[in-house]
Amino acid sequence: MAVSLLTQEVSDLCLGKPALRCLSVSANIGDALSALKRLRENYLSVWTCNHDHDPDASFSSTSKSDDCVCIGKICMVDIICFLCRQDCLKSPTTALHSPLSVLIPRSPAGLVTHLEPHASLVEAIDLMLEGAQNVVIPIQSRRNTTSSRKKLLLHNKPSSNSTLHNNREYCWLAQEDLIRYLLNFIGLFNPTPINPINTLNVIETENILAIQYDSPALAALPLISQSLINHTSVAIVDADGKLIGEISPFTLNSCDEMVSAAIATLSAGDLMAYIDCGGPPEELVQTVKDRLEERNLGAFLELMEEESIITSSSDDEVGGSGGHGRSGRLGGYSARLVRRSEAIVCYPWSSLVAVMIQALAHRVSYVWVVEEDGSLAGIVTFVGMLKVFRERLKSMI
Repeated sequence: MAVSLLTQEVSDLCLGKPALRCLSVSANIGDALSALKRLRENYLSVWTCNHDHDPDASFSSTSKSDDCVCIGKICMVDIICFLCRQDCLKSPTTALHSPLSVLIPRSPAGLVTHLEPHASLVEAIDLMLEGAQNVVIPIQSRRNTTSSRKKLLLHNKPSSNSTLHNNREYCWLAQEDLIRYLLNFIGLFNPTPINPINTLNVIETENILAIQYDSPALAALPLISQSLINHTSVAIVDADGKLIGEISPFTLNSCDEMVSAAIATLSAGDLMAYIDCGGPPEELVQTVKDRLEERNLGAFLELMEEESIITSSSDDEVGGSGGHGRSGRLGGYSARLVRRSEAIVCYPWSSLVAVMIQALAHRVSYVWVVEEDGSLAGIVTFVGMLKVFRERLKSMI
């Protein structure tokens, strides 16, 4: 059984995975925003196609001259963080016409990496441990290539409606997919999974992304961006270092671009209440509007008012039923289930397998570690877990 796991091909983990929705790196941020709302997707993959002589093809140093290469992914959090910049708040319409390439990090490299379907599970784990957020893998096309798709391929302008590149469709694997798969074989790793996490060197205590409750939310902006890359979150703590809650990219991703104004004007603690499921309290919405006006950010205030009118119209069209998605939100929230700002926590003496199950159950890639008094002690991430399992796999070779 151990040998079978070591030689497992990543294509087996791709069964049932949907094909990636695509955008060209030559699109602009407004295009990405419209696609995210229209398709109600969490992420869109971004591609550069050298044989189309794309000016941004330099993003990929490994692509061949006739290849389409996925160079990154875009989500609502990327757009929210971009719009929080002072110049973007002053002129959000202009900001949305900025090229999509400004949201694709040029470093650290390798956040999105291609891998062939016959590669082993171990190879995928190693790529994740080297810093890859997602591994892009070709999948067998579930439909014939029609003439329109062939035309799209020849012109090679990836759009949010396209899933085909190099006459292939692709999916991606995330850290969660690997952890979920390894959980199916957890017995092979005994006794490691039942050991307390404080005995496995898996608790990260350095460089924890945290901010105090009363600090300006804008001070958390670089932390939010980093947590999106790290697949973690930003802890909100009180003056004594006790964990109060979190600002999670997962939750922010269920909001719309108007949350940028809340980040720019509220405290970290108030932002938690603003993005919590159920929609922001009316008094906080008014506070945001008042502060935008005080700071001469009338352009963004006008955008908020326009969005409010659009959302109200969407509500009327569905008979006030409260049915909202990316295309129509109540207080900046989609109708799909979002997690509250209450942090998911464990203790130093919790077992590794218990923490794994806890993270998977809540659809997060990390769990905060707290002491008995609630003080923040560290964080356990999927990457840390993968390191533990990778060491055990070495002993099986």
